[in-house]
Parts: sequence; C-alpha cells; structure tokens
Amino acid sequence: MRIAMVSMHTSPADRPGSGDAGGMNVYVLETAKALAARGHRVDLFTRAAGTRWTKRLTAGVTLFALETGGGAVRKHDLPNLADEFGEQLQRVAVDADEPYDVIHAHYWLSGLAALPVSLALGVPLVQTFHTLAVQKTAGGAVEPERRRLTERYLGLEADAVVAVSNAEADTLIDGLHVDASRIWLVRPGVDVEAFTPPGFDVRDDVRSRLGVRDHEALVVVAGRVQSTKGQDLAVRMLEHLDDAVLAIAGEAPPGDESFVDELVAIAVELGVEDRVRRIGSLDRPDLARLLGAASLVVVPSRAETFGIVALEAAACGTPVVAADVGGLPESVAHGSTGVLVEGRDPAAWAAACRRLIDDPVALSELSASARIEVERRTWQASAERLDEVYRALGAD
Repeated sequence: MRIAMVSMHTSPADRPGSGDAGGMNVYVLETAKALAARGHRVDLFTRAAGTRWTKRLTAGVTLFALETGGGAVRKHDLPNLADEFGEQLQRVAVDADEPYDVIHAHYWLSGLAALPVSLALGVPLVQTFHTLAVQKTAGGAVEPERRRLTERYLGLEADAVVAVSNAEADTLIDGLHVDASRIWLVRPGVDVEAFTPPGFDVRDDVRSRLGVRDHEALVVVAGRVQSTKGQDLAVRMLEHLDDAVLAIAGEAPPGDESFVDELVAIAVELGVEDRVRRIGSLDRPDLARLLGAASLVVVPSRAETFGIVALEAAACGTPVVAADVGGLPESVAHGSTGVLVEGRDPAAWAAACRRLIDDPVALSELSASARIEVERRTWQASAERLDEVYRALGAD
C-alpha cells in the first residue's frame, strides 16, 4: 500500500516542543515508521519555507517539503496557502511512479489542502484533527471562525475520521456532527525502547546539570510553552512545594512569546524564580533522560486531545500528575500511571504532588505500575489499527 500523509503546517521531522511541533509530529512520524515496518510505502508532505526538498527518513518513509508561500509564514496566514500547497501535492501524486492508495491528512490545514486532491485523484481521504477548535475554545483559546467551519466540513466530507481519544470522538459526534460509524479510534503509542527507566547514573547526571539538590524533588513539564499547555499553573504550584525544582522543557510557538514573559513574571512575583529551570526543546533521547530523571511529570493543560508526553513519562517509570480534562484520562491511568487533578487550584496540585513525593513507597509502586501499564501501548499497535482503517476504505 502506498500512503500519503499530509502535515502542512509543521514537519514531522521537527523537534517536538519547538515552534509548532508537538505530539502531532510524534504521532505522524512514528505511525509512518510503524506502517513502513508493516511493508507499506509512506510519503510525508509538509510545507518548505524555502525551496522544495526531499529526504528519506527511514526505510519506506520519505519526507517531501513543498515550496509554498515563498518563506516564513505565520500560522494564521497558512489557510491562504492551502490551495497552492494542494496543487503541489497533486502534482507530486500525478508524477509518482505508482499511485497513492490513501491520503491521510493531519490537522485541519492539511485537510483543507488535501480534500481537493483526494477528489481529483479519486483517492480516499482520512482526516485526523489532533485538536479541534471547539476543544481549544473550551480551554480559553481564541480560534478563527474559518477553522471551526472547515473542521465541520472536513468531518462530513472525509471518507473516514480518525480520533486519537474517546474524548475527541465524542467532540466529533457532538460538536461536528460526524456520523459515529465513520469515526475510528487510533490512540497514540509510545516507543518503549527509547523511553525506558534510566539508571541511577543518568538520573544523578541530569539532576546535577539542573542544579537540583539531594533533598529536592525534580518536577518536569514538557511541551510547547503556551497558555493551552498551562505551564503557568506549574509555576504557581511551586509556591506550595518549597523543596521542589520545576524544569520547563519546550519553546513558545511563534506568536506565543509573551506567555514566556508571563511565566517569568509569575515566578518573580511568587519568589520561586530560583527554582525554575527553562531548558528549551529537547531531542528525543534527551527528553527521555529528563523524564526518567524526574520525580514527577506534570501535565497541567487547559485542553488536551490526548497527551503523548504522559505515556512517555510512564514508559520512563515516572508517575504523572495531570489535569482531568479532554483525553488525559485516557493517557493517564489514575492510580496506575499517575493521578488526575480536577480544577486549576495551585494548592490542590501541590498537594497531589506532595502526597507522592512524601511517600517513597507509593511513588515506587506507581513508577513500576506505570511502566507495566504502557508496555502494550506501542506504535506498532497504532499502525495495525490504521492499516484496518485504510483497508476498510479499499486501499490495498
């Protein structure tokens, strides 16, 4: 089977936590590699800020960066480039040495570009949104009306819609009125070989580099630094955890730089700035080291479709304290891989962390069960499910 995966606004090869790259990038790249391992040929398509280029990422997976827009473009301007991107995608498809059996669009911008190509070539379109406007607005974000309308249209016109969580599937049905019979659930996985409990030497090295003293807990929050991800709550929580250091891994997407200034201001106001470490985005091995060295990983998102970092932390044997919102209850097994916290009271979050930090036995038991729980959640299982989706549409 030959598969075209479209990720127009962000390259699957970009480092998660930098720019607009996040869990979606991980999902696209890892499922592509797992599908290729099943014998399929997968081509990934993204926008190039400069001239067009092509790169073989691994056996069976090739990345095409299509020149669109002539340079750096703000994300809110990308809808205006969808037609141009789609035309280039269609040109590549027409000139390909063998036809595509299915087009899989990731995010609404990709669907906007890929739907006309799907119709023109008579190739089925699978749409995965990863995040929906209605979910983000519920978390306090402001999204353009064009996005909401486009998502609803794509939900109705795509041959199949893949949801990454039951929470997203419910939103597709209730918010976008997608017929439940056309929705497939394909949850993210985790690379349990790359994300694994580290040795004591690795933990000690990471803690030393971050200036974490022996009596201090290392609390990590990882992801794009923006209001939706809720790092402000993690900083405020420190006021109630006087023996903890917070490491913030990730960078602000373009347009969200002011949120970083807000985090700094909060830390200074609360007098905790000496216990906050901003370490930018990390490559996958370094992220695994950081997650594994942490006492706890917190996921204080205001809205979250799934939360891949929670699986990655659990695979490293690190318990997660996460917001009880969106798809996080599906990525965090309460009592097995971590605990879920309702609301956004910093004192309540600190108390949830404190109960684990102050109970080494409970922390150790949760660490062991976290690893066991996620060992079955592999990208190979995700790819097997996607294979079913594609074949149900006639791809072969």
